[in-house]
Amino acid sequence: MSEIPETGSVRIRLSGVSVHTNHGVGEAEREVGQRMIFDLELRLTDCAATATDELEGTVDYGAVTGLLTTAATSTGYFTLERLVTVVAERLLEAFPSIDSATVRATKPEPPIPVVMDGASVELTLCRSGS
Repeated sequence: MSEIPETGSVRIRLSGVSVHTNHGVGEAEREVGQRMIFDLELRLTDCAATATDELEGTVDYGAVTGLLTTAATSTGYFTLERLVTVVAERLLEAFPSIDSATVRATKPEPPIPVVMDGASVELTLCRSGS
């Protein structure tokens, strides 16, 4: 009989996080702002919570969304590409247990003259050695 591993690879997804932001090229986007939707996928190779059921063995979703909200509202960027990069970098800095972070930012009502469900940019950053 094989031994049951104490930890496992885990993917944590936080979907549809809505934040009022001030990002974009247009003056109105930067002054008035708009709602933006964020989706995160975090990969933890060593997630002790699978065996221990303790918060210390994973990442706190509240802390993750707090960091996301702060990163998305503290500075305005012209591009979503820069915004998702900043969020992913900060997640990897703040949470050593995260091996990779995928961040998607969607403008549900982008200021362009066509009807669409939204404009999104998605980026994945991996910790060195992962």
